[in-house]
Amino acid sequence: MRNFDYQKPAQESEAIRSGQTTGARFIAGGTLLVDLLRLDVEQPELLVDLSALPWRQIEVAADGVRIGALVSNSDLAEHPAILAGFPALSQALLSGASPQLRNMATVGGNLLQRTRCAYFRDVAVSACNKRKAGSGCAALAGYSRMHAVLGVSDQCIALHPSDMCVALLAMDAVVHTRGPDGERSIFLADFHTLPGAHPEIESALKHGELVTHVSLPKTSFSARSAYVKARDRASYAFALASSAAAIDLDGQIIRQARVALGGVGTKPWRCMEVEQALVGRPATREVFQAAAALAMSDARTTEHNGFKVQLARRVIVRALERVGGVL
Repeated sequence: MRNFDYQKPAQESEAIRSGQTTGARFIAGGTLLVDLLRLDVEQPELLVDLSALPWRQIEVAADGVRIGALVSNSDLAEHPAILAGFPALSQALLSGASPQLRNMATVGGNLLQRTRCAYFRDVAVSACNKRKAGSGCAALAGYSRMHAVLGVSDQCIALHPSDMCVALLAMDAVVHTRGPDGERSIFLADFHTLPGAHPEIESALKHGELVTHVSLPKTSFSARSAYVKARDRASYAFALASSAAAIDLDGQIIRQARVALGGVGTKPWRCMEVEQALVGRPATREVFQAAAALAMSDARTTEHNGFKVQLARRVIVRALERVGGVL
């Protein structure tokens, strides 16, 4: 591991100021960054520890929930307001990692979780445009079973690994930030960026800008939501395909719907074509299957991950069945 400087600011303004230093990286729970430091993927000159900042509250109001960036994944998953009002989020969080990691991992860190692409993590042998711009992408001609099929480019097919972000996307979450230029509110749908020609840019955050909290609006569909994850083993495994689904019913007729996918995209993926096909239709298995068939039409597969097209459609149907009460 390389030498680096370390700071633990007690004030938000101090953290933002330190974060503007060349080569600075923020650290919260450290459940991923420490791994990347050991692998030499991350090579910061300064680590700015955010753990002393007062962002550990979950505040419940009539119009929704405000979640501090330093709230642990475990605390968020088990909070009564999340269990009752946003069950897909609780299910997504509990499906990820291990209890020990969930106790340390933070909401802000999960939002900024980096890919688990093996080529990204292999600094000794593999080319990676995400790790070093312009160096190439070894995954394009390599083993790519765990890689993305949506939102990919000729520069990168690395998968976005978060479960939490898929559920947040389906819940219309908003990310709130503070930085050198002041405060911003960013819809989660706009927070993560597609690789395009610049895979090294992964989010809308500017240098030195911090995520302070996430807000979840109270909607007519958030309480009727579910998260389904298909993976190689029952625990401590990343998604091959996952889906967060939420619907608002008038009797058996769907008034509103949200459907998002994980395990298949270079960012959490919202399926608006599926949502549109559900509105005004009855909540039946046949309707769910017909709507899910519209997903993945833009998929770009390799010889190793083509199975994700059908798998993604099936997890959408299963998630919709759970919220529609047809299982």
